[in-house]
Amino acid sequence: MAEKSDFKIWEVFIRSKNGLSHKHVGSLHAPDADMAISNARDVYCRRSEGVSIWVVPSEQITATSPDEKEPLFTPSDDKIYRHPTFYEIPDEVGHM
Repeated sequence: MAEKSDFKIWEVFIRSKNGLSHKHVGSLHAPDADMAISNARDVYCRRSEGVSIWVVPSEQITATSPDEKEPLFTPSDDKIYRHPTFYEIPDEVGHM
């Protein structure tokens, strides 16, 4: 049995149905990937909520910080052609 100090934090992503995207559902502690998947199944899929589980060590995720919001996302606001309302969609295209 692994010592508690050997446990890493894992981020858990569940896909609820085939064809849908995986969604982040939470975090858990586990010593390795196999145990993380087993624990994720027990914690997050007790009532058949998922068809697929991804676990990723938290240390492997790189994310932006809220302080970086302005420089990362503001430049696209002034480019109206990036907004879907700028384009006319022909009726024969149907629902998008």
